[in-house]
Amino acid sequence: MRIAKLGIVGAGTMGGGIAALAASAGIPVVLLDIPGSGPDRSAPARGGLERARKARPAAFMDIDRAAAIEIGNTEDDLGRLSGCDLVIEAIVEQIAPKRDLYQRLEALLPAHAIVASNTSGIPMKVLTEGRSAPFRERFLGMHFFNPPRYLHLLEIIPTPETSKETLAAARQFSDRVLGKGIVVAKDVPGFVANRLGVFGMVLAIRQMEKHGLTIDDVDVLTGTAFGRSKSATYRTADLSGIDVIGHVTAELAQTTGEDFALPEWIRALIKAGQVGEKSGAGFYKRVGKEIHTLDWRTGEYRPQAKPQSPELARLGALATPERFAAIREWAGPGAPSSDAKFAREYLLRFSHYVLATTPQIAYDVLSVDQAIEWGYAWEAGPFKQMDLLGAEWLRRGFAELGLDEPKLLKESPTGFYAAAPTDRALSADEKSGRRVLDRSDDATLWHYRDGVAVLEFHSKMNTLGEGVLRMTQTALERVARDGLAGLVIGNEDPRTFTAGADLAMVLRLVAAGDWKRLEEAVRLFQGISLGLRRSPFPVVAAPFGLTLGGGCEFSLYADRVQAHAELYMGLVEVGVGLIPAGGGTTELLFRFAGELSPYAEADPFEGVKRAFQVMALATMSTSALEARKLGFLRDADRITMNRRHLLDDAAARVADLAADYVAPLPRTITALGREALGNLHYAVWAMREAGQITAHEVRIAHELAYVLTGGDGPPRRVTEQDILDLEREAFLRLLGTKETQERMQYTLKTGKPLRN
Repeated sequence: MRIAKLGIVGAGTMGGGIAALAASAGIPVVLLDIPGSGPDRSAPARGGLERARKARPAAFMDIDRAAAIEIGNTEDDLGRLSGCDLVIEAIVEQIAPKRDLYQRLEALLPAHAIVASNTSGIPMKVLTEGRSAPFRERFLGMHFFNPPRYLHLLEIIPTPETSKETLAAARQFSDRVLGKGIVVAKDVPGFVANRLGVFGMVLAIRQMEKHGLTIDDVDVLTGTAFGRSKSATYRTADLSGIDVIGHVTAELAQTTGEDFALPEWIRALIKAGQVGEKSGAGFYKRVGKEIHTLDWRTGEYRPQAKPQSPELARLGALATPERFAAIREWAGPGAPSSDAKFAREYLLRFSHYVLATTPQIAYDVLSVDQAIEWGYAWEAGPFKQMDLLGAEWLRRGFAELGLDEPKLLKESPTGFYAAAPTDRALSADEKSGRRVLDRSDDATLWHYRDGVAVLEFHSKMNTLGEGVLRMTQTALERVARDGLAGLVIGNEDPRTFTAGADLAMVLRLVAAGDWKRLEEAVRLFQGISLGLRRSPFPVVAAPFGLTLGGGCEFSLYADRVQAHAELYMGLVEVGVGLIPAGGGTTELLFRFAGELSPYAEADPFEGVKRAFQVMALATMSTSALEARKLGFLRDADRITMNRRHLLDDAAARVADLAADYVAPLPRTITALGREALGNLHYAVWAMREAGQITAHEVRIAHELAYVLTGGDGPPRRVTEQDILDLEREAFLRLLGTKETQERMQYTLKTGKPLRN
């Protein structure tokens, strides 16, 4: 079954967010809410859509996709859902209203339509009481996490009566179309992530009280120190809503019989309406430009005071395996400090609960780890953390606290994973039998499948230094020599395709005065970019996340791009006082000029101006859809919603292209020369007069304009190499200035741009 149209009932935070995600994926959506009391009976749904349009971070990947959502109300417009293949209920977390809605839906939906609840914890078997057998076969839970665009987790909760076809269709749609990470959970209260996550939150509160810590202390400990989200415990509660936490804990206590009670001081916050971000105050509140933290003992707010412990700072800077090795020692038996005692008891009690509860809520330990990693943004899930802490550390700690040894721990004496659970840098020949073709310290070329090779960078932030460039050159030569089908440029880093050129290397060469080697490096970069385009086999780039500078340039020169939907791509070199010189300036000029060439009446200056604006403003996309609008992606380039499938999809593109592949011919365009250069200079002058740019930024803009117009002469026909030579010369001139060097040094030190 193919899901082509989605219905959503409930236009609150979750319903609106799910609608925005689906519309971003190209799915038409019918979004309904209760009728409004005024003349606009669709006002609640309209308000939900408007909140999604204005959400920060953005709920839509392209705001224009909001047009794919039609709104209405549940009294006048419920019949519109009859054209939907999947209807997701996201209304108030109460059983009776949900059951009433399902009764109405059963009467109007077609026989194939799936109904799903986005409940955060009510068991499915409770919700479907009174419904027919055919309805129950087409019903399941689909529990999204907020915000739906950014949190990868989707818990799917089938019942024993849910048909295999229903489950398969929901999984396929959620995985490939919406891009979610799916965990199939058991139909029990809280499912997997909330059952464990809420327990962890309540535990942190109780341990804070026991060990006399502050809210600021606990949010450092249960955040970066433990390899978790920076929002940690209390900031997460403020974002979710403390009233929501109160409701969820009460519901879990009632349905599980376990103790999830919140202390009186938190119940007082809820009663006073101090429920977090949405009310302006909760565990934290903003006072002017400052953040103030609640003193839980007195109920007063004080300026935030994060702990200054050198040990905590050290833990936060370590990689996950080393961090937990350090925690084993720091939070060992007889830990001297309050924060170390908290860490020890918290980790032990949380681990014990996970071990004892997992058989009730999940089908395997991997599902638990994925649920917590994807739903709460942990670097490593609970079982991976337990492997890192060690079974003996856990056993001794449990005995110390008077806790039994759970069955799962007894059954896993050597750990829950056969290999190191957080080691991303597995050797290529360990990756599902994939074979290493070549390897260096900075990159690996490996055979992926069916004659397709993948080049994977693994320098710091995957930056493009000399080692990566040489390995890329080697990869092009090796694929041609071995007669392989083609090449994918991609990697399995969780965040960064590549942060661009290795600025530290460039500055070292500047400091050494080695301008000859610098020029050779730029020539090499440009030559590799052209090599991607002119090789006798297809090259597909698979960018995702941060794709800056040279990473964007490599993508521009690839035959095709298979991009992940979350793509933050840009030619941002002006931020460090340079212009793109790995071929980026040349490619955008030729690309935008080529798009205008079929139209005889088109003004060719529009292509030059567009390229100038994109680069001079260091414009970066906030999604792959926006990258397409900016011109970084072409119509023939494709988007993968789920990061897990990106390399597979890119390899499939290579295979599609390989059979009849012919490298594109070199291109020429007309450089517009002096008149166009004057127009750009005038625009730069106006910005300077308005105080919008600095004197050095005028210099950068003039260099960029000179390249894009082909110099200060009459219009002339130019080749790609002509413009590449100009961009290289401009790059080196700017690199020789004190202001550009200061910008580069500042960015390397702070990660931020300098406006000098």
